[in-house]
Amino acid sequence: MVLDRTAPKVRAICCIGAGYVGGPTCSVIAQRCPHIKVTIVDVNPVRIAAWNSDTLPVFEPGLDEVVKECRGRNLFFSTDIDDAIREADLIFVSVNTPTKKSGVGAGYAADLHYVEASTRRIASVSDAPKIIVEKSTVPCRTASSMRVILEANSRPGLRFDILSNPEFLAEGTAIRDLSAPDRVLIGSLSTPEGKAAARALAAVYENWVPPEKIFTTGLWSSELSKLAANALLAQRISSINAMAAICEATGADVDEVAHACGLDARIGPKFLKASVGFGGSCFQKDILNLVYLSDSLGLPQVAAYWKQVITMNEYSKARFAQKVVQTLFSTITNKKIAVLGFAFKKDTGDTRETAAISLCKDFRSENALVSIYDPKVPEAQIWLDLTEPGVVDDGQKVKQQVTIAASAIEACKDAEAVVIATEWDEFRTLDWATVYKSMKKPAFVFDGRSIVDAAALRKIGFQVHSVGKGPEIQDPVWA
Repeated sequence: MVLDRTAPKVRAICCIGAGYVGGPTCSVIAQRCPHIKVTIVDVNPVRIAAWNSDTLPVFEPGLDEVVKECRGRNLFFSTDIDDAIREADLIFVSVNTPTKKSGVGAGYAADLHYVEASTRRIASVSDAPKIIVEKSTVPCRTASSMRVILEANSRPGLRFDILSNPEFLAEGTAIRDLSAPDRVLIGSLSTPEGKAAARALAAVYENWVPPEKIFTTGLWSSELSKLAANALLAQRISSINAMAAICEATGADVDEVAHACGLDARIGPKFLKASVGFGGSCFQKDILNLVYLSDSLGLPQVAAYWKQVITMNEYSKARFAQKVVQTLFSTITNKKIAVLGFAFKKDTGDTRETAAISLCKDFRSENALVSIYDPKVPEAQIWLDLTEPGVVDDGQKVKQQVTIAASAIEACKDAEAVVIATEWDEFRTLDWATVYKSMKKPAFVFDGRSIVDAAALRKIGFQVHSVGKGPEIQDPVWA
């Protein structure tokens, strides 16, 4: 992008929302743009206090170092939202957009309550022109709603320019993704003012991102691109998991099938790793949003197509849990099942939509005793996830069936089966011989992430079951 000297200068940035997106994104901006004051605000004082402490509320490799370098210099965390808005030239709106739980579109549509509340607050306290940037993942044409709210609630004649700048970072590699992004996408109106606002945001990113990686589009294309990217990635995961089911039934090896397909330059190898299923805050929410959008536009066939991605993911989790029960002689009543990993992926403490919640719910419904270990997820968060409405009806019974261990070794002691739900590196190098000695026999390992050396574990004595692999012991062929 060629910069225009008429573009507004950005000297101060406000980010509304100190969560998994706003915190890391604006911390990196502060690190790379020491001449810009960056203030991250949130209505939650506990969260802000954590950002100002030595124990950040978000775990990401490398984030601690970035925050400690910039905090107090040009990076600030505050609950004084109004002052930060007034001071800022550019405002990122990076608030939560969960799936609606009631009302029109319940279970599919995004709840834009926080986006609307932030927009109203910006309108009510602003006394100078602002560039407002959608950083949250929002439905297509959300910017139109924001503009109506701004124009109806702000001072007469005050100008606001709205941009879409979706994040494409992955949890666990967020700092790396932000420091060297594949692309930066900026959507704007095609008016001269809209283009000037886009150039102003591009100028911020050009402090460290090569200009050829900064792309501009129309506002609606940018909003939809985020949903489309996540839908396509989730589709690949559901596709390979569907192949995994066929592989298990036929004796084929899903890793070999995925490798063979990935060698095709048109397909490529990424996101073709069979697993118990995808989780996280984005994939399911964004696909459900896309389903709702398609239905709203009178495209039921398109809606049904994308909904099948979610259906396959739920099937993958249920099929894995059923495999555990069937292998343990069709009953796990009063049997101890060790669940290693509770985060939805390694190198993050995020448990939103994690497969482990579904697995634990299924194991509990079969009256199993579940022992959970995760190196980064706080114990309080695990209890919260296992006792939230819709997961269980009796929170007290959960604590009778579930224990949380301080180590993987402790979780596995006296267990009849080990379930690997998260691909933490420490599980690859676990002292599996010691684990085997402490377990009841026969000792089973169900690898939901295909990370262990199955052959090595079988030499120790384990019976190992991996997603997308045929049975380890087949009936003999009698001569």
